[in-house]
Amino acid sequence: MSGSKVGITTTLPVEVIFSAGMVPVDLNNMFIGREDAYQMVEGAEAVGYPRSFCAWVKGIYSVVLDEGIETVVGVVQGDCANTHALMETLKDEGVEIIPFAYPYDRSYEKLALEIECFASRLGTSIDDAERWKTKLDVIRSMVLVIEEANIDRRFLPASEVNQLLLSTSDMEGNVESFKARVEGALKATERDAPKRSGPRIGVVGIPPIFTDFYEYIEGELGLECVYIEVARQFALPFGGDDIVEAYRRYTYPYGIFARLEDIEREVARRAINGIIHYVQGFCFRQVETMILRKRLELPILQIEGDRPGTLDERTKLHLESFAEMLS
Repeated sequence: MSGSKVGITTTLPVEVIFSAGMVPVDLNNMFIGREDAYQMVEGAEAVGYPRSFCAWVKGIYSVVLDEGIETVVGVVQGDCANTHALMETLKDEGVEIIPFAYPYDRSYEKLALEIECFASRLGTSIDDAERWKTKLDVIRSMVLVIEEANIDRRFLPASEVNQLLLSTSDMEGNVESFKARVEGALKATERDAPKRSGPRIGVVGIPPIFTDFYEYIEGELGLECVYIEVARQFALPFGGDDIVEAYRRYTYPYGIFARLEDIEREVARRAINGIIHYVQGFCFRQVETMILRKRLELPILQIEGDRPGTLDERTKLHLESFAEMLS
């Protein structure tokens, strides 16, 4: 098993996978990074996945089979409601499935037990994983320095900051290579950069499936994207003395109210003028916009994506109207 790829459906304790001598692969990043991502969705539909189903799940299903990934860790509590179906259909194709669950009540003891079971399944231990946490935290810290520097000055485009944050989920499968990439990006923050002057926005919700989303809102509309909520959480911004506490402080798996503590604080700290809430078609998270609008006293635009590709004209029109309102 040493050196073999282990697919993951969202951010989870990758330290365990590295300590087992295996290579974590964030299946979301692998799927959306492919030129044929749209065809991956169609391929899942061709074998029976319904049209009215999350495109991320369909894409992951096809990518796992196309890439020959033999083991997948599925987060069955604390992520997508459709992960159970994904795991079942992959298991039916002969893929080894390892379930991982974040406890809804954010219990330290329950999460510790879950990580211990996960480590045992891969033939490693929490102690070994802790040693990897020390290594990975160095890289996470550098990525978070880049993200913080970009709040008031545009050292890097939001699309690049977003990609660095997302890549902390699996360290791109190569810790040293990704570390070198991050160090190169960090040097960009040492030079002078223009101060942000346009409307300051935050993007909350799961990563958009649109491939040109950040380029459009910054490059075409002149919005200043100073907060990318979920992607930032992948870098574990609250740290933790041990691996259990670090993933207990990570907000995404624990529901909208755990996330709101972070969102409300960052909206104030970053002087955000408006929020774009991205939701995926056929996803239960669309309902969370109701709570966001009750709790956040600033303009909120909900946009919905379905399949991978560039922004459609209807969504562009909504974004343009939102930008005009904020200007």
